[in-house]
Amino acid sequence: MKLLLSCAFLVGYGGASLLAQPTNSHIYRLSANSTEILNKTESLPADDAVLMSAPETISINFPARVRLVKLILRNESYEWVDIDFRYSPRPDDQYQLALPELPAAEYYTADWAILGYGDELIRGSFSFSFGPDAKAPSIIREAEQALLDIRYGDPTIQYVAPPRTTIILPQDEPNYDPPFTINLDEPPN
Repeated sequence: MKLLLSCAFLVGYGGASLLAQPTNSHIYRLSANSTEILNKTESLPADDAVLMSAPETISINFPARVRLVKLILRNESYEWVDIDFRYSPRPDDQYQLALPELPAAEYYTADWAILGYGDELIRGSFSFSFGPDAKAPSIIREAEQALLDIRYGDPTIQYVAPPRTTIILPQDEPNYDPPFTINLDEPPN
């Protein structure tokens, strides 16, 4: 283990990413079948699509029968949209889900995960935007990344925006009503 750490530090910044990898990294590599599934999977709306209005449904078409174990929809601020996805153990090659009315946002991303051949977990996603002034999600992400590069200078630094917070200040004066009163002047019984 010491030899691995020493070699990683000698390599420099590229070696630093080696330290973050699990020691059994071969377990996490995608098989050729998994790569085939990812390359042949189609979604509607398509990845990086710009639509005139919000879609009423999303669908994913896989090249083989798989089990969809995760499907979430979120906006660019990572706020989740409840799309009422429920896992079904029955494999299928096409999944379609009705969407609620989507509020305006820069873009939306659908993250999915399936159990592929041999129950291998495969993850994917697709993004879309809609509206008259909408831009492709990839263009928005590139502009955000360029701004971060200017702000922080070092492209190897990954910036994660803090979650949105709301500070709530008390508006009313606290009212304390103790359940009993102790009189220290009276002798005990």
